[in-house]
Amino acid sequence: MRSLTETKNALASGEYNDKLKYLYSCGDSDVKAYAQRYIDVINSFEETYGTADEIALFSAPGRTEIGGNHTDHQHGCVIAGSVDLDVIAAARPNGTNTVRIQSRNYKMDIIDLDDLEIHTEQFDKAIALIRGVIRKFVDLGYDVKGFDAYTTSNVLKGSGLSSSAAFEVLVGTIINGLFADNEVSPVEIAKFGQFAENVYYDKPSGLMDQMASSVGSVVAIDFKSTEEPVVTKVNFDLQKHGHALCIIDSGADHADLTSEYATIPSEMRQIAAFFGKDHLREVDKNEFFENIKNIRAEVNNDRAILRAIHFFNENERAQKEVEALKNNDFNTFLRLVKESGFSSFMYLQNVFAASMPHAQAVAVTLALCAEILGERGAYRVHGGGFAGTVQAFVPFDMLDDFKRRIEAVLGDGMCHVLSVRPVGGYELK
Repeated sequence: MRSLTETKNALASGEYNDKLKYLYSCGDSDVKAYAQRYIDVINSFEETYGTADEIALFSAPGRTEIGGNHTDHQHGCVIAGSVDLDVIAAARPNGTNTVRIQSRNYKMDIIDLDDLEIHTEQFDKAIALIRGVIRKFVDLGYDVKGFDAYTTSNVLKGSGLSSSAAFEVLVGTIINGLFADNEVSPVEIAKFGQFAENVYYDKPSGLMDQMASSVGSVVAIDFKSTEEPVVTKVNFDLQKHGHALCIIDSGADHADLTSEYATIPSEMRQIAAFFGKDHLREVDKNEFFENIKNIRAEVNNDRAILRAIHFFNENERAQKEVEALKNNDFNTFLRLVKESGFSSFMYLQNVFAASMPHAQAVAVTLALCAEILGERGAYRVHGGGFAGTVQAFVPFDMLDDFKRRIEAVLGDGMCHVLSVRPVGGYELK
């Protein structure tokens, strides 16, 4: 680590430019803005904690789900990628037994390392995620000491880009760099994040968000074994195929929809339980369809059946999308993306919340995409659903018009044109 002043000077002089251009897939015209962002976070660190003899810089990206909508928690297959929006931090050991993390515009989170138990009163709070990630490092035998960190994020909450997973991965990456000599793999850090979210934060979730953020680039993940998921890098060059990746903010906030999300894995597990299994990945698809009449009679939940239909087809579809990309068959990939979106709307039913039937911002956004793109490109609900964002693959020759027409309805700055980031959790040395 360098001193605070040395690090700022190195950023200002361009010493980090090559690393920043690699990290954010940007050119010379944009790299100064990225360097300034890190200088700003160091300045904020100094204002919060004082001058540091040494400082370290870290980053963890948001993620985009490319295929496999709500399959991960049933041990299914997904494709996901890290994007060029991230949460970054300046951090240092502080020589105490206390962890202090100040996230911009939030109250400082303070954790005594002698108290790593679950605090039910902190469910749904960032401090719970921090404590849960620390606990996993400590359980592995790492000597985690106190540290100070200042973080800032451009992964908007409620964006569908999984700001919570990015934060979990950031905390894990900081601890890995400061106290574990970077010995813990990105896959393990992703598992730590899921543990913190499930157990300490009390939110049921799969592992896709954390895995995409931690591992980075575009990855196909098979969660048949969640202890040893199979992670495969996928060659996915959108520019070569003349398309841009757009994430469209529908303007709806999904921050308070945990109960809606929770119904999806719980209802899928209802169907698995009919067959004596824990997850739908363990159930034979043909046997499921042969037993729908009996399932309806016993489970008495048609939505659960429809969600199971989505899982079986979406799990296969995610694998077909990987094969299409490997075979350079982009047209088939786009067709499968659209099929995924239709299945999420009709069967998974995560495009709007049943508790708020009049609030259908995502459905309106999908309708706009259909109207503007016609038979070209592809579009689908993005991530968890219910509110939040839509993902669209837009031909370059339509991009300006597409963005203009979307934002004419939803507002300026609501259509984000993103790049796929080559790495996940990262220490900027």
